[in-house]
Amino acid sequence: MRQPAVAGLRKRIRQADGVLIATPEYNFSIPGGLKNAIDWVSRVDDQPFALKPVAMLSASPGPVGGARMQYDLRKVMLFLNAAPLVKPEVFIGGAGTRFDADGRCTDDSTRHVVGAQMLAFEQWISAVRRMRGS
Repeated sequence: MRQPAVAGLRKRIRQADGVLIATPEYNFSIPGGLKNAIDWVSRVDDQPFALKPVAMLSASPGPVGGARMQYDLRKVMLFLNAAPLVKPEVFIGGAGTRFDADGRCTDDSTRHVVGAQMLAFEQWISAVRRMRGS
């Protein structure tokens, strides 16, 4: 069955220089909606995540900031032959104290680690591009 929304997401992933996944942790793992979207997108011969740079970050009200979800998501991305960014990892624990009511980050250390990850992701995208020869 062809779903236009799925085909559109596949196309956007293929065209993207990299994919950033920012998500909470649900029941110690990947949120069901995110996992379902990845499964739908990946069920084709021309895998859109293949050699695609992927960075992930997570936020949680708990102390580990979604670390368990990221470890599960990293395994999924490796199975899809993606190129996940390894470091720096960003786990935002106690997220309720780091953002205001409008969702803006109010914590300098959180802004710093997210900024460092974005810089590393930009460099990772360039490195993967060079390794692919594109």
